[in-house]
Amino acid sequence: MKNELIINKILKPFNKKIKVEGDKSLSIRWVLISSLSKKKSTAYNILKSEDVISAVNCIKKLGAKVKFYKKKCTIIGSGLNFKSKRNLILDAGNSGTLGRLILGLMINSRNTFKLIGDKSLSKRDFSRVISPLKKFGASFQSDKKNLPIIMQGNKKPKPITFFEKKGSAQIKSSIMIAALKSNGVTKIKAKKSRNHTELLFKYLKIPISIKKMKSFDIIKVKGVKKIDPLNYIIPGDISSCAFFIVLTILSKNSKLIIRNINVNPSRIGIIQILNLMGAKIKITNKKTYNGEKIGDISIRSSKKLKGINCPIKYNSSAIDEFLIIFLVAAKSRGVSHFKDLAELNQKESPRLIWGSKILNMMGVKNIITRNSIKIYGNPELIIKKKIVIKNFLKDHRVFMTSVIAALSFGGNWKIHDLDSIKTSFPSFLKTINFLKQNK
Repeated sequence: MKNELIINKILKPFNKKIKVEGDKSLSIRWVLISSLSKKKSTAYNILKSEDVISAVNCIKKLGAKVKFYKKKCTIIGSGLNFKSKRNLILDAGNSGTLGRLILGLMINSRNTFKLIGDKSLSKRDFSRVISPLKKFGASFQSDKKNLPIIMQGNKKPKPITFFEKKGSAQIKSSIMIAALKSNGVTKIKAKKSRNHTELLFKYLKIPISIKKMKSFDIIKVKGVKKIDPLNYIIPGDISSCAFFIVLTILSKNSKLIIRNINVNPSRIGIIQILNLMGAKIKITNKKTYNGEKIGDISIRSSKKLKGINCPIKYNSSAIDEFLIIFLVAAKSRGVSHFKDLAELNQKESPRLIWGSKILNMMGVKNIITRNSIKIYGNPELIIKKKIVIKNFLKDHRVFMTSVIAALSFGGNWKIHDLDSIKTSFPSFLKTINFLKQNK
């Protein structure tokens, strides 16, 4: 089977109900935090993607026992003070979340270890977590900011005070996990970002306090002696939903309901942005599960989309969805302007640059700077040419965005590296095929 996908037809109207796989951010956090408890933790609906499997393989090397069943996964960890082997190599694969969080988890490693990743992850900046971890007492063999990284922890990590300015949940979470192993209280002034780690800490009754301010949160985490088991039902991933939300908006006479999705307020930027652009998206059947907001997402086709001067307050809550949001801007009346997006180029591929590339191939005028993009929409846009998407560092979101563009705007598309979806959404194409069925 060729590792590429050919699409040359626009998707016909559909009216369906679907589910998507478990939230990737929560799945990876569940794996890592569960490895710190000596008792059995159980998760239902865990995402079985390459990124999550990489997390499982890492904690197995730290002594955790993991079992996968049909609908659940169990972990018996080795506690906060695990004994790592000499010359240990941990492979984070393609996952920036795993790579940065596991460095925090290894803060008290007595032996040096090497963290590696794939070609894409090895290009990403790890200095953002190296700096605070040094304050805890970790040491690094060189001043490299890219993988591979060789680190040795501190037997008795000291609590720190740190100002997290980038709005990165990965940096914040790495510090919080390291803080669990310190003897004292770590204080983080953190720019607003996803708060899954904070909610999991609260659920586990870990000593944490959060003072919410306008642009920042003041988070205090006290070190602990043990962690209780983390039993959890993982909701669907809104980042996976995003592709089907946009496909429905851009398709004619279509309706879609996506069930049981994590609609944490720090993750629904895509819904807020697209509704400002004239989309028809509603969250129904809302409930709270261990601090996380869960609900069904209802979407209808949108005939009148308008450009947006996107408020930067939505950036952190939509950071993984901007590629797909750009497709809506391409179909909208007027000019859309997205600013302060330099962080997009710190993802699996330089996504801001790739967003511009895809739009250029589609024939959509855009102006890109180091951290912004202006998109000149065309409500009548129909593509009739051949488009080839390749050499994108196997970024799963570039692949899936290209698929949605092909199904929405037409043209003859050849999209390489089909297996890239295994990192986050293995059943993506299966769900696409379900929408194609007339039943």
